[in-house]
Order: sequence, then C-alpha cells, then structure tokens
Amino acid sequence: MPGPATRALLATSIGHVLPSISRIAKALGLTVYSSPQLLDLLDDRGGRRLDRLFQVLARELTAAETEAVRVVTDPPAEGAALTARLLTSPSLAVELARRGVTVEVGVLAEAEFWSVYQPIVSLADRSVVAHEALLRGVVDGREVGGGDLFFVAEQAGWLHRLDRIGRESAVVGAAPWLGDDDLFINFNPTSIYRPQVCLASTERVVHETGIEPSRLVFEVVESHAVADRGHLVSILDHYRSLGWRVALDDVGAGWSSLSLLAAVRPEVVKLEKSLVQELPDDGARTVLKAVTDLAHQLGAVVVAEGVETERLADEVTALGADLGQGWLFGRPVRPRPPVEEPEGRWQPVGAPRG
Repeated sequence: MPGPATRALLATSIGHVLPSISRIAKALGLTVYSSPQLLDLLDDRGGRRLDRLFQVLARELTAAETEAVRVVTDPPAEGAALTARLLTSPSLAVELARRGVTVEVGVLAEAEFWSVYQPIVSLADRSVVAHEALLRGVVDGREVGGGDLFFVAEQAGWLHRLDRIGRESAVVGAAPWLGDDDLFINFNPTSIYRPQVCLASTERVVHETGIEPSRLVFEVVESHAVADRGHLVSILDHYRSLGWRVALDDVGAGWSSLSLLAAVRPEVVKLEKSLVQELPDDGARTVLKAVTDLAHQLGAVVVAEGVETERLADEVTALGADLGQGWLFGRPVRPRPPVEEPEGRWQPVGAPRG
C-alpha cells in the first residue's frame, strides 16, 4: 500500500470531472493549480489532506469517472520523467484500490447493518411528516456510513445485495414507530435487474410489517436515473403497481433535470443539497425555482434538502418548497427499540400496525 503523498497530478479528458475534484480539494484545504485537462494538488499537511481527498472521491465519483481519471502521486520534477509517469500512470480507480479503499466481499458478508432515520418536516408548521432511512453498518469492527458501504459494495460486485438489505432494513426498522408518517427509502436502479423478481422480498417485508404501501416513497438519485432511463421507468412502473410512490433525489445537480422530471413524473422531488446551501446566490435560486415550478406543474411535492439554518428555511419556503430536510429539523438517529412487555402479559399475534 502506498504511503502518504504531498502532491498529486490528476488528468482526464472528461470535462466535468476535474472541476468537481477541484471544488472538493479546495474545500479540504489543498492548494490547487488547474488547467483544462490537468489538476496539480499540493498538501502542506504531510499528506493527510490528500488521503482525505481520495476517501471523498471514492464516494463522490462514479466507477466510470474513476476509471477515466489518471493520477500520479509525488511526481518527478524533471520534464521527461514527468511525461513518462503521466503516460504510464494508473487510473484513479486503481489508485483507490491500492490505498485500501475497497474491501473484500467476505468482509461485507459478515458486516452488521441497521438504518437511521432523518425527519422531513412541513415548512408551513414544522410538523414531522416523513422520515428518510439511511443505511449504516459495522464493517471489520469499524462503523461505516452509507456512502462508503455502497461504494465498497459496487466495487466488490455486491451492490444488488446491499441495496436489498438497505430497503428491507429501512422497512423493518421503521415499522414499530412510523405511525401515519411517510418513509423515504433510497435505491439504486442498477441493482434491480427484473423488478418482479428483485423486489419480491421487499414487497414481502412490507406486507409482513403491516406498513401501508402508500406510506412508502422510494427515491432515486438523479445521476443514477440518467444512466438508463428506460430501465428506470420499468422499475418505477412496478413500484407504482404495488402502491408505492417515487421520489427523484438531488434534482438540480445535472443538466438534464427538467427533461428527467417530465419523463419520470415523480410524486416527490428533492432539491439538491449543495444548490440549496448556495442560497441566496442568484444562479442557485434561478435553478431551484425552475425545478420547483415544474415539479408543482407535474403534481409533485417538493422537498428542500440540506436546510441547516433558519435563513435557508426561509429561502426555500419563499421558492415554494413544501417540505424541508436537514440538520435544522433533526439529524439521522437510530430509534430506540420498543419497550418490552413484562413476561406473562397477553399480546395479540399479528403484524405491527403501520
């Protein structure tokens, strides 16, 4: 495994990738020199910030993007040697693997998973109306967030199984306390090959817990939705046939947001967190207003994510958002287990009420 690096060169011909990496690197405190197809990153903290950058990129970039980026760490200063290193440099995906970002499938198979839940509130009166389930786990003795879990699963070919675990954990964990609130559950369409087969166990768990199907809102990230729109639509049609609703997440993050909204026609639209947090920037406001207006024209409810201050709550309310989600309203928490009844007390047999 390579040691810490204090400088890295990253190159790619894909136009949108390097600006994204540059923004992340600057946010982490790295010194960034950029040209159209090359980034030169310097770390004055002995490599700790570059290590952190690689961890973040593993979560933020797709597998295709990491394959398309070439990286050289601690490059030679001499021109000819530097050119030779660039020409023979590994992809970012290989560099991440060399640095131990991925783990073996066997480690995932022995992991412990559970769901935490973040409240979603009505912006009109701040009442809690829904909860988003987020997967957490202990892998090899270390607690790991959902982004890292799904990155590792995708690299290890385990995505379809972890996605199923996430869906079913969300339903089972919420059943004892959900009541009349809605439950938002994330899914990745690439993990579902044939909806009737891949979603059968999730459908069975919903039935066994007694949660009303209409309470369930399955959300897909916009970037995942763009990859294969026809496949996504077939999945969403199956969801709706079961009485489940559909949410499009991170809307506004991509150039195709408005056309995707018209094609998918989700029941819920979630505004992209980073755009919300750029308010009151005029550009962000223009994009979010356009998305919100179109969503309402299509009959969708609009959720503003990333609301962490009262100022942002006022901003998104003024834009017309219906619901809010973010640290201002509550952080993701693992609900306490229900209190056990004393032994000997009669209890009815049956599924918990939703």
